[in-house]
Amino acid sequence: MKRTLFPLAALAIGAAGLLTLPAPLAAEPAARYEVLSPWAEVDPVPMRGLSPRLDSLAGKKIGIFANYKRAALPVAEAIEKNLKALYPDTRTVLFHSTEWNVTEVETADRETFTAWAKGVDAVVGVIGD
Repeated sequence: MKRTLFPLAALAIGAAGLLTLPAPLAAEPAARYEVLSPWAEVDPVPMRGLSPRLDSLAGKKIGIFANYKRAALPVAEAIEKNLKALYPDTRTVLFHSTEWNVTEVETADRETFTAWAKGVDAVVGVIGD
């Protein structure tokens, strides 16, 4: 972290209302003011890319996640119908989230959702707005 120390008496507000730093003082006062950067210097979390893209949806198991909103299920059914038309050997598995405004892993269906997510090759998310 970059720390810059200024004598307390050296900080002044300029005419424009901005913090200005005057020329260094000949005799440094005992009181000092430490200015810290709000940007922390921490060990970065290693970057991780997205999951590898599928070459094709043919023969894959596709999860369709439909949220609780009323249009989600009809949209999910239309997506399933179109996927089957394009890729007849593709299997689809629907997961319908019924909880409002909560992450699925925070609900009673956590275990079911986790097993569903682990059991598919790709997921299509449907938000029924």
